[in-house]
Amino acid sequence: MRRFVFTRIQSSIAVAFSCLILLTTIIMSFSSYQLSADAVRTKSQDYTSQIIDQVDRNIKSYITNMEYITLMALNNADIRNFMNSPNHNTLKSDDEARLRIRNYFQSIRNSRKDISSIILAGDKGSYYVSDRSDANLKPNLNLSNQSWFVKAKEAQGLVVISSPYVQHIYLKEYRWVISFSREIRSDNDKQSLGVYSIDLDFDVINNICSDISIGQRGYIFIVDKEGNVIYHPQQQIVYSQLKSEMIEQVLRDDNGSFVINEGANSRMYTTKDTGYGWKIVGVAYLDELVSNKEAIKRSFLFTGALCIVIGLICAVIISHKLSLPIKRLESYMREVEEGNFNIRSDIISTNEIGKLSKRFNMMIGKIRELMNQIVVEQEFKRKSELKALQAQINPHFLYNTLGSIVWMAEGKKMEEVVTMTLALSNLLRASIGKGSELIPIQVEIEHITNYLTIQKMRYKSKLDFRIDIDEGIWHCKIPKLVLQPLVENSIYHGIKYKSGPGIIRIIGEKSLDCILLKVIDTGIGIDSEKLQQILSNHNSIEDKGVGVMNVNERLRLYFGEPYGLSFKSQGEGTEVTICIPIIE
Repeated sequence: MRRFVFTRIQSSIAVAFSCLILLTTIIMSFSSYQLSADAVRTKSQDYTSQIIDQVDRNIKSYITNMEYITLMALNNADIRNFMNSPNHNTLKSDDEARLRIRNYFQSIRNSRKDISSIILAGDKGSYYVSDRSDANLKPNLNLSNQSWFVKAKEAQGLVVISSPYVQHIYLKEYRWVISFSREIRSDNDKQSLGVYSIDLDFDVINNICSDISIGQRGYIFIVDKEGNVIYHPQQQIVYSQLKSEMIEQVLRDDNGSFVINEGANSRMYTTKDTGYGWKIVGVAYLDELVSNKEAIKRSFLFTGALCIVIGLICAVIISHKLSLPIKRLESYMREVEEGNFNIRSDIISTNEIGKLSKRFNMMIGKIRELMNQIVVEQEFKRKSELKALQAQINPHFLYNTLGSIVWMAEGKKMEEVVTMTLALSNLLRASIGKGSELIPIQVEIEHITNYLTIQKMRYKSKLDFRIDIDEGIWHCKIPKLVLQPLVENSIYHGIKYKSGPGIIRIIGEKSLDCILLKVIDTGIGIDSEKLQQILSNHNSIEDKGVGVMNVNERLRLYFGEPYGLSFKSQGEGTEVTICIPIIE
């Protein structure tokens, strides 16, 4: 099956714009709907947070009032004298003191209808004083085992608020209460004297929270830091496990909101961590937050469809206007494709087509510039190579070598004649031979070996050489006729003027991502001034400077600026390093 392709650019642009408008409209409509829903959800979250803050302020106000009552009891002179008395366990001796304390407790209870009972227990849990004159504790009851007693002792003087529980210390009484307990300590705060506890009817919390609603089905509930439910509008159902809440996640979140996705019953929990060990949680149902979501969807669909129609009309008009200059630019490109690099685009406008036309003209100019640069570089490379060839086999060297061969032939030194003639033949073949400009390092080493063989036969014991090349780089590429100018400089400008014999060493090895070839001689060296000038663009050093500069320029022409020659000389001997890339 053939793929459907538009043959007209106008049709392609129109379809592309239409798809873009369609996709953009769908994304914007969906995003707008989500943003609207999120805005309603955020507003509901803020409203729930305000309700929770109001409940928190009411409860904090109540708790602060109860803490004030406990603080008054701690500072009551009769209570402190009674608790510090060594005879408080003897009923007869302290009967009058007990009566005054009971009357004080009764006055507090009579002023507050929400207080169920007040009790004062000794440090070991023995019964001291209650607000009730007819109070009957359960037999064999030890108050020190009660949770409110234990937690008050652990808090060491701070108020402890318990979770709702059934108070069962009195005979035939089982009330749902919340206890405010506090430890009474000695004046020097070194000894525990007992525990003071106020039991509040559970209806206090119920009255604060029962009238709070969030929407039609939303509600609030309270849990403590251990996950126990302090208040819930359906407390009995929660206790019977017929209804569950996300208690674990509520405990993990300090302040904020999270959503539980359960279809039509999806809920948003908003939590607030209070300063008294409780967490107030507001629960709102998501389907109540966006009650008109179907109407919102229809509105967005209608608006999106209208935008698509308008966008299609605009796409057709714009594509028609864009197609004309693009076709003109296409014709210019066709001429460039046929080899006409002197053409220029005459499309002038401030839109993208005008910018494309400008870039087209810049591209053609850059191509012409690069073509001219390539011609110049190739010409320079050929001239450099010609100079290198002329530098290798100059007439003076050739005359001296042939003269040496004639002298050795007259002296009947046939073996030396054969060796020197063979070396000269190989040297000439490598110098004038045709082929690739890059040759293996092994071929370059063979060439320089022939050259050094000829020079050693001329200078006898004055010259010796060593070649140590890593076999791993034998097949790596190097421009031909690179080593000979450097070796020639070492002989004619270093070893020749030395009083004793000299040695030339050629070393080759890999170093990270490049190959290093070193020509090291034991000649007279190079002074610092000449060393600074040797690679400059000025021919300040006769012969030697031309050859070295030629080699350095060839290397940089082939491989780039980071590669080339470097020199090292410290009074005696010279070390020249060739750095080239690894080319297998």
